[in-house]
Amino acid sequence: MAMANLASFTSTFPSSFDKLKKSSRGVQKNFMVSTIPQVKAVQSPAESGTGRWVRQRRPQNVDGDFFVDHTCIDCDTCRWMAPQVFTRVGEMSAVYKQPTCKEDRLQALQALLSCPTSSIRTEVPPSDILEAQKTFPIPIDEKKLPGVYHCGYHSSKSYGASSYLIVHSDGNVLIDSPKFTERLARKVEEMGGVRYMFLTHKDDVADHGKWAKRFTCDRILHCGDVEACTADVETKLDGSGPWSLGQDIMLIHTPGHTEGSVCLFYKPLKILFTGDHLMMRESGLDIIEMYNRYSVGTQLDSVKKLLDLDFNWIIPGHGRRIQFKDVSEKNVVLEAFVEEKYAQYSRDKNKRY
Repeated sequence: MAMANLASFTSTFPSSFDKLKKSSRGVQKNFMVSTIPQVKAVQSPAESGTGRWVRQRRPQNVDGDFFVDHTCIDCDTCRWMAPQVFTRVGEMSAVYKQPTCKEDRLQALQALLSCPTSSIRTEVPPSDILEAQKTFPIPIDEKKLPGVYHCGYHSSKSYGASSYLIVHSDGNVLIDSPKFTERLARKVEEMGGVRYMFLTHKDDVADHGKWAKRFTCDRILHCGDVEACTADVETKLDGSGPWSLGQDIMLIHTPGHTEGSVCLFYKPLKILFTGDHLMMRESGLDIIEMYNRYSVGTQLDSVKKLLDLDFNWIIPGHGRRIQFKDVSEKNVVLEAFVEEKYAQYSRDKNKRY
């Protein structure tokens, strides 16, 4: 899995559409997924005389120990980490049911620790918070996806994006950057450390410098997304790829959300880590057009590339993971999504002219 062998080879992926500017309702199928709302920034309450943000318990929370305050940015983290406790009310998260068992409480505490804005709180300091901290990184599914972990500790610098760890015999891969905490770093060290830090795009780099220094790992980022804060990354991908990282990891250039967006395809487990390229919202698949930083049309072209890949899991940077029954279902869903987006663009274009 030597980085010196990171090679580019000719891509044969098709490209079909140019400019698509409007969002669609997406396509909802029977694959295993929970819904996700649009990520949006919400202004905190007015500052107090001390200059600190006022944190208030949202009235939408049920009575009890756990609650969400007004600084919530609606990133959805707590709702997919502990759906039996948190829900969405009034464009923010809230507690709709207090934990009633040990498992529910643990998941609520994991969500509390992962909240990028520390908006989840308890009325009484939790005596079992250290036990919850020890559970990170969290296995996603030990039977279906062995060696794949959710790092937790989402960072506000990455707008609450998730970071994942692949434990690999040729060197572990950290996908995007969580908030740096020494406690999490020690756990990752126990699991073999980090050999490569793969950054899907420029938005979700968070504390990449601290992680790189801690593990002396090679950071990988497409040159189209290199900025001042990432100028020192060790490996800058150039061109349109794909690139290989050892025998079983392929890096797929999927420009659109940003110029240098790249997905990581982990072949053995048929997982595609999509960063901000593709996600699931309440209405179906989406490409987050509101936050597009390069070209919506190009991003849709990049979605079409995914039809040629043999995967049945999508693990995005934001929101819920998607498990398809098989590759055929994945392709049916993606094809319908692309067609619907193009049809909507055509309708909107006709209206303008």
